[in-house]
Amino acid sequence: MKKLNFLSFLGLLLTFGLFLFSCTSDPIAGPPGADGLDGIDGIDGVDGQDGTASCISCHSNANREPIFASFALSAHGSGSVSFAEGRGGSDPTNRCAQCHGEEGFLDIILNGEAAEEGYVNPTTIYCTTCHSDHDTFDFENDGQDYALVNDYAQSLRLDPSITLDFGGSSNNCISCHQPRTSYVIPAEDGTGQYDMATTRFGPHHGPQSSMLEGVLGVQIPGAEGYPGRGSATHRTGSSCVKCHMGESSVTTEGLHSWKPRRATVCMECHTNGAPDEIDGYAAEIATLKQLLENVVGEAVELDIEGDPVFDTEGNLIPTGETLTGIIINDRSQYGIFTTIQAQAAWNYMTLIEDQSRGVHNPAYARALLQNSIEALEN
Repeated sequence: MKKLNFLSFLGLLLTFGLFLFSCTSDPIAGPPGADGLDGIDGIDGVDGQDGTASCISCHSNANREPIFASFALSAHGSGSVSFAEGRGGSDPTNRCAQCHGEEGFLDIILNGEAAEEGYVNPTTIYCTTCHSDHDTFDFENDGQDYALVNDYAQSLRLDPSITLDFGGSSNNCISCHQPRTSYVIPAEDGTGQYDMATTRFGPHHGPQSSMLEGVLGVQIPGAEGYPGRGSATHRTGSSCVKCHMGESSVTTEGLHSWKPRRATVCMECHTNGAPDEIDGYAAEIATLKQLLENVVGEAVELDIEGDPVFDTEGNLIPTGETLTGIIINDRSQYGIFTTIQAQAAWNYMTLIEDQSRGVHNPAYARALLQNSIEALEN
């Protein structure tokens, strides 16, 4: 009986042990069952933006055709490339290549100077002259850079101590629309005289940026005060691009024609017409021109080709004969003049080469005009 009970007890222990083992061990996997039914499809997500959408917004035919059409009507698109041929040398009077052709322009921007030997068959100004690669494609956060090759602040070549920053796209305009280094601005050197050794005296054709800023004219003392640098409303409240390249429904104004849309852009601010500073500009510029045509200087020796002769110290050689007019038909005459006469001539050439009739900086233009007239009349 005891033996039977002992065997029963062992059986219970074995059963309990097997039970514990089955609870603490992974079961042996059986064969996979049949697949269940497919679930219901989820809701489609929103389509993302096409990868080229930001490119197409500008680089589409609809957007480019007005640009090409307006550019063809512009001075930039006129093809004045002949001035760039063979003119990239170190002679400061011989630097046409830097603004009249693509190769010279890019060399001066990227390398600091145009090629010494000049250029053979240079490329006329075109899209790739001013545009290259985008700095960034995150236009939403970084702004649109229009892939300009030069949208940074620039030091003026005639006076590198002056740096202009018109902000973004308008800085590209400064590249060429500034006085070139051909001629030194007349300054008093103690002699009271100025040797006029060129017939092309003045800041060349590009003083627009310096006029807008209010610099590089001669501030002859006079009754009319000079405004502070950079204080013109067109400088503080507008820009080259806003006035000259605005949106337009026609290709003859705005866009890449660079012709201001006077009936719209100007009237947005000047609802009552031209500002007071512009009044009398035409009459005063005519008065200054007449005075410059009648100032008296001294004639100088010329060679058989009509070019001036210099002494061993590089000075013009006077003949002792009088010479009337420092500026005739908007061209300077070889001769020796007073410093004041030369300074007034510089201001006159700056104003007419600016070609804005004083609009870029009315107060500065008026001060240059009236004080130059006052100096010559006295």
